[in-house]
Amino acid sequence: MYEADSIGWHVEKVDLGVDEAGRGPALGPLVVCAISMPKEDRRILSDLGVKDSKKLSKKRREEIYQEIIAQSVSMNWSIAVEICEAERIDKWMSNGNLNSLEVKLFSEAICKVANPAKKPSIFVDACDVDEARFGKNVMASLGSEWLKCEICSLHKLDEKDSLVGAASIIAKKVRDDEVEKLSKQVGIELGSGYPADPLTKIAIRELCNLEMPHECLRWSWSNVKRVWIEENKRPLPKRYLDEGEKTQTAIHEWK
Repeated sequence: MYEADSIGWHVEKVDLGVDEAGRGPALGPLVVCAISMPKEDRRILSDLGVKDSKKLSKKRREEIYQEIIAQSVSMNWSIAVEICEAERIDKWMSNGNLNSLEVKLFSEAICKVANPAKKPSIFVDACDVDEARFGKNVMASLGSEWLKCEICSLHKLDEKDSLVGAASIIAKKVRDDEVEKLSKQVGIELGSGYPADPLTKIAIRELCNLEMPHECLRWSWSNVKRVWIEENKRPLPKRYLDEGEKTQTAIHEWK
């Protein structure tokens, strides 16, 4: 969008925020969300009470999620959600690590919500212990056409930046919905998916008490391997699957 001023023409400033949900769980997907909007629209997020999704009750998080989606439609914001299923996570982990996977997912989401020619300012919640390294790796993954864009890569940026907070809320809501769907499919309560969750501990054991570990489990997680061996008295099978990537990039595809 171009606007006239007293000097001439200038390009409207665009900000872009990215965050994830589901890095640590032993089951279900890792979800990354990117959202871009004109810089001046950030005030709308503040008015909505946007903050880090982990600091909101589930009820309030879902309310703000609905408000963000409604505003994105009326204000023409761009939102992309990458849903990385357990199969893809395990395949990546055979030759990589979570940090490099998140670099890949962050860059995939970013490319879907902004044009590098508009030089958006990019804000990411750093997943690496080295904040600067994570930002540099994301930029390298994006490619040369993004080199003129600025990136801010900081730990806990979802607590400090409303745009990253909005991405956090969307990612968390989508992951919660995905885990709820998985619970219905397998017929048991999966809990949060985190290894310390009592419901998740029970679920992992039930999902390992099968001919093969259930596909929603992250087979590369140490607690899944341990439970499988305890239940089956044999090593965990190797997972030979194609990338289980699923993406949602349009609002009408979301539940």
